[in-house]
Amino acid sequence: MARRVLYGTVIVTYRCNAHCNMCDCYKDPTKASDEITIEDIRKLPEMSFTNITGGEPFIRKDIPEIVEELYKKSNRIVISTNGYYTERIIDLCKKFPKVGIRISIEGLQKTNDAIRGIPNGFERGYTTLKTLVEMKHPDVGFGMTVQDMNCDDLVPLYDISNELNMEFATATLHNSFYFRKTDNKIDDKFHVAQNFERLINELLKSKSPKKWFRAYFNHGLINYIYGNKRLLPCDMSKNAFFIDPFCDVIPCNGMEKKAVMGNLHEQTWEELWNSAQANEVRRCTKSCDRNCWMIGSASPAIHKYIWIPGWWIIKHKLFKGGEYRLSENDYISKNDFLCNS
Repeated sequence: MARRVLYGTVIVTYRCNAHCNMCDCYKDPTKASDEITIEDIRKLPEMSFTNITGGEPFIRKDIPEIVEELYKKSNRIVISTNGYYTERIIDLCKKFPKVGIRISIEGLQKTNDAIRGIPNGFERGYTTLKTLVEMKHPDVGFGMTVQDMNCDDLVPLYDISNELNMEFATATLHNSFYFRKTDNKIDDKFHVAQNFERLINELLKSKSPKKWFRAYFNHGLINYIYGNKRLLPCDMSKNAFFIDPFCDVIPCNGMEKKAVMGNLHEQTWEELWNSAQANEVRRCTKSCDRNCWMIGSASPAIHKYIWIPGWWIIKHKLFKGGEYRLSENDYISKNDFLCNS
């Protein structure tokens, strides 16, 4: 069997029960009848890693069938969810004990519920997390999209993840066709960056190499917030792809306009992936200047160019006393640091 190298993200629906302030996906939902089918899923290639996302994936009642098919062609699967459908999530994890679950929690209770717009959303998501921990599910965690409104909850949420011994993923505001947003922005960049600095230092203190690489990823989020060039090359559409609910294969979810490599419902994977249209999208992706830093594109890059984050980790663990300081980095000017200190 050939070595699996592709990273795939399957957007199974644009339907969503949340009304998040940073994503208008719920305003333009897909119809169930138009969404990617099990037959389409069977046409996907072999993958090293697959993320299932939405919308809210667990709105689809055939998620178990989707996971079953993807496990035939993927080494690892992680599902991104808001955690609201507790029973469906627990039932799935009982059937597939190796599936990863990442629940989006945008802050402590008051902040999360204000951002997500789901009544009792924090309690539902947290209950799902705790139930999975009590089940001793091996791959569970939660993620947070950091913005002005919730940045002060960043380290407290990380502390909760540590207490529960689970993964803690982060993101920050982006604008793209995927989010249906063009006006997401961070007003107090320095204050948000300070909270990322605190998280990075907590991660660097850890004995876990995985958390050290998470520290580097969060360093990249600060870099993105300040509008600087992406830390690592973007190879989306070469070693990674997204497929949306309409079966359009796209390089990523960060572009301003949707760039379609082909449609899996109408083509075989080989026809699509090797087409002139796909190569034209790759050319456009190579010259993309958006400098996104989302886990879907950053994770493959970190693995491919591992010596770059590796050296950053060595530098901070050995030569900087295990400490990360905003004032040492180019993206924050000395004047900005002094004025805000």
